Amino acid sequence: MGALIFKNGPKRLGPILLAQRGGTPLKGYWSLPGGLLETGETLEEGIAREVLEETGLRIEVVDFYGIFQRIMRDAKGRAEYHYLLIDYVCKVAGGTLRAGDDVARVEWVPRRRLKEYLMTEGTLSVIEEAYERALRKRS
Repeated sequence: MGALIFKNGPKRLGPILLAQRGGTPLKGYWSLPGGLLETGETLEEGIAREVLEETGLRIEVVDFYGIFQRIMRDAKGRAEYHYLLIDYVCKVAGGTLRAGDDVARVEWVPRRRLKEYLMTEGTLSVIEEAYERALRKRS
């Protein structure tokens, strides 16, 4: 699960929250805050828990965003990891931003600087599409 969290809320957009992975796989890469669902959790409970653990922020789910698939292959081309990612647009409900759990850093990143960050596969396109969807809704 991943959370698209805009600093000024989902209607005003502004910078988006990114988390730098602190462990394997993909240590050092930036992605949306989020993680794995635990047994017995709803999707909404799971994303709220993961974001709190990684960022120190309490969030509210605003809307379902989309489902994405990521297959990471080893040097021989064999599937090493296969993720089904369910992303939500969320807003901050409280807390204090800080890196926690398996995250090395967290940052509010302006759209114009997104390409400066080494991101996990597909993350940049998901974020760019979220900005574009929001702009279309305004029109």
